Amino acid sequence: MIDKLTEHAIELLKKLIETQSFSSEEDKTAAHIEDWFKHYNISYKRTKNNVWATNKYFDEGKPTLLLNSHHDTVKPNSAYSKNPFKAIVEDGKLYGLGSNDAGGCLVSLIATFTNFYNQKNLKYNLVIVASAEEENSGPNGLNSMLPIIPKVDVAIVGEPTLMNLAVAEKGLVVFDAVIEGTPSHAAHPNDNNAIYNSIEALQWFKDFKFEKSSEALGDVKLTVTQINAGNQHNVVPGHVDLVIDVRVNDAYSNAEIANILQEKAPVSKIIPRSLRLNSSSIPMEHDLVKAGIAMGRTTYGSPTLSDQAVLSCPSLKLGPGNSTRSHSADEFILINEIEEGIQIYVELLNRVLV
Repeated sequence: MIDKLTEHAIELLKKLIETQSFSSEEDKTAAHIEDWFKHYNISYKRTKNNVWATNKYFDEGKPTLLLNSHHDTVKPNSAYSKNPFKAIVEDGKLYGLGSNDAGGCLVSLIATFTNFYNQKNLKYNLVIVASAEEENSGPNGLNSMLPIIPKVDVAIVGEPTLMNLAVAEKGLVVFDAVIEGTPSHAAHPNDNNAIYNSIEALQWFKDFKFEKSSEALGDVKLTVTQINAGNQHNVVPGHVDLVIDVRVNDAYSNAEIANILQEKAPVSKIIPRSLRLNSSSIPMEHDLVKAGIAMGRTTYGSPTLSDQAVLSCPSLKLGPGNSTRSHSADEFILINEIEEGIQIYVELLNRVLV
């Protein structure tokens, strides 16, 4: 059964690669996923471009484990030498846009869900969501599904981790900040030049450290990523605009980060764009983590963002492939990574569910 599911999962991934599915444009890949569920006689539902299902013997008295990964992709960059929409197999590598992020994870989780779909007396219910709009954090992705699917108690989010256990993930808050000054003609004296005022502020952001560190995720990382001021050479601008990217560890909520910067940052104004992409984690003593460690998988904290950010329950990021290949030119996943991924997912859930 596992061998057949694995072979079928690889064929599904090839179809997904060869079907354009930029964020918010995933309708055709959703149809391919629907075809899988129809083939295996799995009762499923589709909500916009999210395709989801529960195990056959779902029991409301049991806790629910979510299996989730996404089928949208970013747009290919200009450095591709291969056709990003052609599934090409060379030297054990399956090339194509979305192969690594996160098609390999998605088809592996779909195969795993299918393996357990008809089993009775599982300790957890299963719900799988093949979600849309992950890459652009859009409004119609996994976040929109949480009020629709059964209440989730714990989740496995499929992203490329080399099948090691990402037991925590940093959150993200992007801030817009303003440093004010006095606008004037460049020929006249001005001791309140907003650009000069920004020197002190930029140094403060460079040096500032949040006090609380995390065992899994380390320190909060604050980075000024954009700066903009002025529109002509002979006018001193009245303000400088900054964009600040903050990667939040699990020692802080996003709201706490915003409060600290609004209280301390030496700027006229600093406003978060959103506070919804929080850090996430799962206790080391959770059965999923203990089972993974017993199987020889390592644990780590992930600096990259995923759909874990919209979950409030404990969640584990785990999947075949390597995060460093994501969004790269000539993206690929190894065929044996998918094969191993399905085997590890199935063994992990056997230890927890059966």
